[in-house]
Amino acid sequence: MTDSPLQNRTVVVTGAARGLGAALARACARRGARLALLGHEKSRLDALAAGLPTDALVVETDVTDPAALADAAGEVRGRLGPPSVVVANAGIAEGGPFATSDPDEWRRVVDVNLTGSAHTARAFLPDLFRTAGYHLQIASLASLGAAPMMSAYCASKAGVEAFSHSLRAEVAHHGVAVGIAYLNWIDTDMIRDADRYAVLRELRAHMPAPARRTFPADHVAARVVRAVERRRTSVYVPRWLRLAQVGRTTLPPVVLRMSRRELPRLEAEGAMDPTGPLGAGGRADRVAEETGAVEP
Repeated sequence: MTDSPLQNRTVVVTGAARGLGAALARACARRGARLALLGHEKSRLDALAAGLPTDALVVETDVTDPAALADAAGEVRGRLGPPSVVVANAGIAEGGPFATSDPDEWRRVVDVNLTGSAHTARAFLPDLFRTAGYHLQIASLASLGAAPMMSAYCASKAGVEAFSHSLRAEVAHHGVAVGIAYLNWIDTDMIRDADRYAVLRELRAHMPAPARRTFPADHVAARVVRAVERRRTSVYVPRWLRLAQVGRTTLPPVVLRMSRRELPRLEAEGAMDPTGPLGAGGRADRVAEETGAVEP
């Protein structure tokens, strides 16, 4: 797409090894962008880079390590030029009751999703100031309405929304735009893994039909990248999530009624054990954290 504003621009995507991150990288590359692919699982990142039609740089890094991210930003700047777009996509999830959750696993979800997003912004903001660039935070329906059994994930996604609003107000006078992508269920290994657990599967099944539908990652990425090209302050996939934004104050009572009805049965069936990290990406993050190695 030779008329894309992303052509010949450097775009950074964190959590690019699989799922939405990989789909976003492919969509940006088709528009002529140079890609910096950050994350764990170097072999997957290398394979992704090899299949892209434009230049791509693979950088192994953990978004919870600010020193490593600063080094990554320097490498990207030196090899591809200062980025015009940074997509804070890296994220993990785990499910189960908060009361019996592992404190370290709970903290790790918040560290990756929220603190890692802030570290990402901090590392690349000097470049975005230089390019009058765009920072996109990947958020969620969970940013608008929290669900039971996903307290760490919901807290982190609510946090990234607030962080992005604050950051936008701070950097607008420098010509830097900050956007938030509100996304619903995407067909990734994280969501497929979540469906193996009865409590998470049942809770999603009791959502209204439009809210429980999953969307292919490439479909979501195409919508998100169009928003990147237009430097949107927000993008909703699917579009009806904009209604959830308007009516977000009505969501907690609805969730509470559903939880009071369904959770006692699931608890009696013994279906509320903690899930641990969800999906291959979550498991790769656990290996990297425990061993200090990025490649699982």
